[in-house]
Amino acid sequence: MAYETLLSPVVLFFLLGALAAAARSDLSIPEPLAKSLSLYLMASIGLKGGVQVSQSGFSEDMAWVSLAGIGLSFAIPLMAFALLRTVGALDRLNAAAVSAHYGSVSLVTFVTASEALTRTGMAPAGYLVAVMALMETPAIISGLLLARAAQGPGKASTASGGHLWREVLLNGSVVLLLGAFLIGLAIGKEKFAAISPVFVTGFTGLLCLFMLDMGLIAMRRLRESRRLTWRLIAIALAFPLVNGMIGLGLAALLGLDPGTGAAFALLAASASYIAVPAAIRLALPDADPGIYLSMSLAVTFPFNILAGIPLFTALAAGVLG
Repeated sequence: MAYETLLSPVVLFFLLGALAAAARSDLSIPEPLAKSLSLYLMASIGLKGGVQVSQSGFSEDMAWVSLAGIGLSFAIPLMAFALLRTVGALDRLNAAAVSAHYGSVSLVTFVTASEALTRTGMAPAGYLVAVMALMETPAIISGLLLARAAQGPGKASTASGGHLWREVLLNGSVVLLLGAFLIGLAIGKEKFAAISPVFVTGFTGLLCLFMLDMGLIAMRRLRESRRLTWRLIAIALAFPLVNGMIGLGLAALLGLDPGTGAAFALLAASASYIAVPAAIRLALPDADPGIYLSMSLAVTFPFNILAGIPLFTALAAGVLG
């Protein structure tokens, strides 16, 4: 199962991008195309999740998993902050900024994991799309509360004003994900069939192109980083393992099926590098993006794609099967 995941086209295209960047190739995906691919993936995963829930209906599992996801998103930054301050030797402001990234989630990790799980006959429940969207914001709140003491009352309150909440609550990825989920919920399977050639048939191919771009970006970010110490790299590798195991433990307590449990564990293991950086840049402008982006995008993201997905897929199959 792990072997099949590593040899999937999506992972191989990510590796191609990383190797091309490591070799200093001039290969690149034009920015407008990269943004279009992002919009397509978010719309597609939201629609398909909504359609699945329209068939199965809202369930008790969905409510409990949503509460567990929100709780994790609040709690993980607190644990991460303590480790970053002690082992990572980061100042309070940067530790708070990094911890917010690890409490939130990665859409691309989730999409890639869902695709890999579906290919191995372990498709996760559609409602996880809504759970993923709910897990975006609590981590930002935790991160800002942790940073408050470092900034001082006046500056922290300014950073946490209306502009920040607009950035967080109306973040494009959250709006599109939830909006597409609601559309899928409203139209159901029959009406979705008319647009499924666009959002189902072409999904894997376009995801491959997107992952090629992510491989290029991750490797170039890692190569250019100047403040990423070996301690921080080790922490960025430890976070997905520890957080993913916590997610898998909660999945077992909730009695989730292997596919849904694996996907939930990978949500817990992932780190945001889209929604949270946008909010942190606004709220904590003095935090160093060379640290928080390098850790989440250049270390944790590749680890989850190459090792985390096969690892938690195998663990979920064994523990929850």
